[in-house]
Amino acid sequence: MRILVYGAGVLGCELAHVLMQNKKNVVTLLARGEWKEMIDQKGLVIRHWVQRKTTTERIKTVDTLAPDDYYDLVFVVVQAGQLPDVLPVLKANKSQYFVFVGNNPQAKQVLEFMQRPADKIAFGFQGTAGRREHDHVVSVYASAGMTVGGATTPLSGTFRTRLKTAFDGAKYKLTFYGDMDEWLKCHIAFVLPACYVCYACNGDLHRATKQQRGAILDAAYEACLMLKDAGIPLGRLCVSDHAMHAVSEMKYLDEAFDALRRQTGTAMPMWEKLRNEMPSWDSLQQNRKAAK
Repeated sequence: MRILVYGAGVLGCELAHVLMQNKKNVVTLLARGEWKEMIDQKGLVIRHWVQRKTTTERIKTVDTLAPDDYYDLVFVVVQAGQLPDVLPVLKANKSQYFVFVGNNPQAKQVLEFMQRPADKIAFGFQGTAGRREHDHVVSVYASAGMTVGGATTPLSGTFRTRLKTAFDGAKYKLTFYGDMDEWLKCHIAFVLPACYVCYACNGDLHRATKQQRGAILDAAYEACLMLKDAGIPLGRLCVSDHAMHAVSEMKYLDEAFDALRRQTGTAMPMWEKLRNEMPSWDSLQQNRKAAK
């Protein structure tokens, strides 16, 4: 199976590594700039932190996706805020099956923009975290896997079979869910309060006070009530490391979630309290740039 992993951040690199465990797959990784050059020279190097091992694999890389490039399966693994720039490229491509992996508060809108049948577009969330360093990725996970499904309906049997075939022989668990737009919004409701506290503590959640730790749960509960008011049923439910290395994504999620909250008018005092205690998004982004 010809597979493209579009995006070479932590999640994309880990996903490419897993897919390469199936020797029947021909996996290509879309990367750019110095990071692509590093992978081409040294291979895809991943430090699996929990497992205390390092893997190095040679993988084909590209830096563009042309309209005529065809893959049996395309995994789009970019931050949600980057999707507006990426979607026109994906829409123009002739591949049929796409899986958008990661935090995405607007699955319905992405599906509509792609102008493909609903059973050809999936959304997934991979349970891994970590960071990208100079010449390797540090990946943190207990057991790798993905919750995946259609935007608002279950995937077709054909799409499920295609996904199972792609991960055949890999130690990777697929959990199918019928309404990923619902699932992803519920996930954001739980992850953002923890991120707010993480930013208030400069990335060290051990410094969080007892009141802040309790407020995380209270704010998440408020978010659940807000989602209910918005007509979104509650779905099933390493934050610190991901928060500190994905400030732009969390800012994007915060803005999208806040827009939904304002539509409902739901009172969320604890949510506002945590949000107000963290530094501004601008200062967080400036600090992140300075740390690179």
